[in-house]
Amino acid sequence: MSNLKKLMQRAAAGAAGGAGLDIDEVFSTYLYTGTGSAHTIQNGIDLTEGGLVWTKSRGAHNHSLHDSARGVTCLLKSNATNAQYCDSTQISAFTSNGFTVGTDGSSNTSGRDYASWTFRKAPKFFDVVTYSGDSNSSRSISHSLGSTPGMILIKTLNSNDSWNVFHRGLENGLGTGRLFLNLTNSVDNNSLQFLSADSSSVTFANNAAGNYSGNTYVMYLFAHNNNDGEFGPDEDQDIIKCGSYTGVSSTEISVNLGFEPQWVMIKRATGSSLGVYASWFMQDVMRGMVAKGADAKDKVLYANQSQAEGFRGNGGTTSTEIQVHPNATGFTVPSTNSVEVNQAGETYIYMAIRRGPLAEPTSATDVFDVHRTTDNSSTTSAFDVGFVSDFAIHRETDATAVPYVFTRLLGGQHYLRTDGTNAETDSTVALGYDWTLQNSVENNVDGGFPHIFYNWKRAPSYFDVITWKVDGTGDQTINHNLGVVPEMVWSKNRNDSGSGSGDWWVAHKDLTGWDSANENNRHTLKLNNNAASVQQGYHRDFTSTSIRLLGNAAGGYTTTHTCIAYLFATVAGVSKVGSYTGDGTDGKQIDCGFTSGARFVLIKDTSGTGNWMVFDTERGIVSGNDPFLKLNATSAETSTDDKLDPYSGGFIVNHSGASINNSGRTYIFYAIA
Repeated sequence: MSNLKKLMQRAAAGAAGGAGLDIDEVFSTYLYTGTGSAHTIQNGIDLTEGGLVWTKSRGAHNHSLHDSARGVTCLLKSNATNAQYCDSTQISAFTSNGFTVGTDGSSNTSGRDYASWTFRKAPKFFDVVTYSGDSNSSRSISHSLGSTPGMILIKTLNSNDSWNVFHRGLENGLGTGRLFLNLTNSVDNNSLQFLSADSSSVTFANNAAGNYSGNTYVMYLFAHNNNDGEFGPDEDQDIIKCGSYTGVSSTEISVNLGFEPQWVMIKRATGSSLGVYASWFMQDVMRGMVAKGADAKDKVLYANQSQAEGFRGNGGTTSTEIQVHPNATGFTVPSTNSVEVNQAGETYIYMAIRRGPLAEPTSATDVFDVHRTTDNSSTTSAFDVGFVSDFAIHRETDATAVPYVFTRLLGGQHYLRTDGTNAETDSTVALGYDWTLQNSVENNVDGGFPHIFYNWKRAPSYFDVITWKVDGTGDQTINHNLGVVPEMVWSKNRNDSGSGSGDWWVAHKDLTGWDSANENNRHTLKLNNNAASVQQGYHRDFTSTSIRLLGNAAGGYTTTHTCIAYLFATVAGVSKVGSYTGDGTDGKQIDCGFTSGARFVLIKDTSGTGNWMVFDTERGIVSGNDPFLKLNATSAETSTDDKLDPYSGGFIVNHSGASINNSGRTYIFYAIA
């Protein structure tokens, strides 16, 4: 959304204020495959406001940087000193919804895979300016960032010079030392390169490298939000941090950002004989940035290198991968095989950008998709879901089959099963979920049967995913980003398959004492066909920002084990977490506050034994028989009962067969419009 549109929103809202920009409106990681023909990349960023598009082939080719200040057709390389050159066959236009790639191979070779990172000009996020040098002392260059920059990149446009980098995390702060984006060198503190930077200008020292007479320059300014960000519905969220940390080598380091990142750049800034050990490390959630314990090989790129992305470690000298692991409040860097990001006593600088969105969804189709494939001949199923998916449940429908759970935070090859206590599995051959297809997904399937796919997007007030490592210290607080108190939580020990410790534990707001401090009053469910019962469960103290893992929970979680939880909540007109009491009739209306009925319904009898029954409109929520699957079983779908009927406000339950409307029984449900 443009700044003008935002201002109009605020004016319409009057004194109550309006909405700030969302992270998804100012930053995008977008992966695409070249076609050789000019086409538009639609990433949702309005670049008519100005900005920067940074692309890199995921193979061994140069980086390409294009911006609105120099002219969109002009190219710079972050991994080289080359002066800019301009060619309309590269990136040829910035649009209100992304950018257009031309026919040149640097951004659009047919069949070649690319990563792109788009930064839109926006106050307290990013700005780009050009200027001519004059070698004068106290030369000031104005900018529109609206806050003191956290990191500044400067490149000479008309000669072959290195990129100057200034960063607030360096020993003497912003402006008194410099790094070089195209090199691995440590910080250069030999000369003062500019005097100061503030919310409106950058001031150079005499004969500073970024202000030589006769040269022209581009300057990229990245903000550092420090509880002064103006993003999100209430204009009070931070989305970008520029900071530093000191390596501890054999100890994992946790970096607190105050938010979960989707993109991280890290550079070792001190030390000698650096070589590849101090490259500009770049990782993002689209190409792979997974939770701790997933043991997935995330693919890393380097701003100063043209080489292909790869599973990197020890400066690329071994096959042991390094990974930055995101969490709800920041990221962790590993303790071993990680000289690039964690060498004892050395200083590392970083820039991190927040995962979005920041606003709760207003349409269910923006955050949930149900898709049924009937292509029985192919072993690969690819389809559009309309958004970047974060969580999926997949299974065959017409045969005995496993209900698989895939999660972006665990990586494409890692899955859990909802039909038992099985630990997380890394399948490198039979299964896999390709999260890199942007608004589409691709899954390996067993040919010969129809398949059903349910996909969720993480969004405030609607759905979130959190992971953590058990620390063995007793009760443990786990942060999340749902933004409201969760109304249903599924949690699973990813390492354990034992009874109790390996079960799926389900807490639901309408279970008796679900958040009670008294373990003898706290009812929980397992993801099986048992009734709700009084037992410790694993969690309580649910808040809008955290849940508590109980150290003395029944069965016990083992220290060092890794866990995952899925958090669900009600959003008006989008989703509903609720319950009802059966009356033993047909035609009982369950009002969810929807206007066009439910596309997905999950129902569980909590009064006695009963399956977790799943209905959806792709297979049929109709006035006749309704096929349903069991989330806790491998049996084929059942389609001989008229259990559910459509209803515009939600859904209708009937007293039919294995009923979901027995008189006096209590049922919990989760529905999506």
